[in-house]
Amino acid sequence: MVLPPGGTVLDALDAYLEARWDGAVGQAAEVPEQRAGEGALAGWVRERLRELPPGPTADSALRAGTLLREFRSRRSAWNAAALRLLDDTYTFVATGPRRHDDWAHDVRAVMHRSVRDPRGWIRLDGDRAGDVRRALPAYPFDPPDAAGFPARLRSVDADTAVGALAVMAEEWQGEAAPVRTRPDRDALQADARVLLDRYGAGACYWTNATTTAAGGLDFVAAGLAGTRSHSFLTSAYVGGLDLLEDLGLIAVSADEVGVFWSIGAY
Repeated sequence: MVLPPGGTVLDALDAYLEARWDGAVGQAAEVPEQRAGEGALAGWVRERLRELPPGPTADSALRAGTLLREFRSRRSAWNAAALRLLDDTYTFVATGPRRHDDWAHDVRAVMHRSVRDPRGWIRLDGDRAGDVRRALPAYPFDPPDAAGFPARLRSVDADTAVGALAVMAEEWQGEAAPVRTRPDRDALQADARVLLDRYGAGACYWTNATTTAAGGLDFVAAGLAGTRSHSFLTSAYVGGLDLLEDLGLIAVSADEVGVFWSIGAY
């Protein structure tokens, strides 16, 4: 596998493992070519790759996914925080470049997966390889045009944004342990701060939430079940799955837009 222009060995290894995880061996038939001075992390991944069974099999894909998760955690503290906080729930997490004064255009590009993370950091996107995206490229989203964003969003401060992000660790239905009751509540909020620190002290934050159960925007106190919002989700019924509630947080800096979305589905 030859490295793409501008790509790093770690990026290529990430792409290779993701293809193995998806079972798409034909897209990644060869391990990325080795280069001098790759570094300890690349060497560690190459050693672990030798332990993977050949694919495509369910076992091979599962083990590739497990290795990919650990590899991504080791690449950066931001990746590790995203995985700890949000990898166990139905969430979408991705960052793209900011190229417009009206950043809604950039958020739409992230939702359509038409841009990559400027730093090569992790995205959480369980729908990225779904067949449904052939018909609905932004699935599970159906975002409005850029002009429609202001009517569906409200500005929040940094502390409120931390709460919105932390509460995404909950499930929408049947949550047995809301974040407000968890002994690791402070650790969850610390991970949320790590994620938002990426965008800098001058970042602005926006949410699609309208109210919470208490009438304000204390997300942790209300929990996901107590949050109401303007929906950005598609109404399409695909594969027996209804998409119902959603809570989104958008981070906007001078250079990047971060999109964090929790999705409730039946």
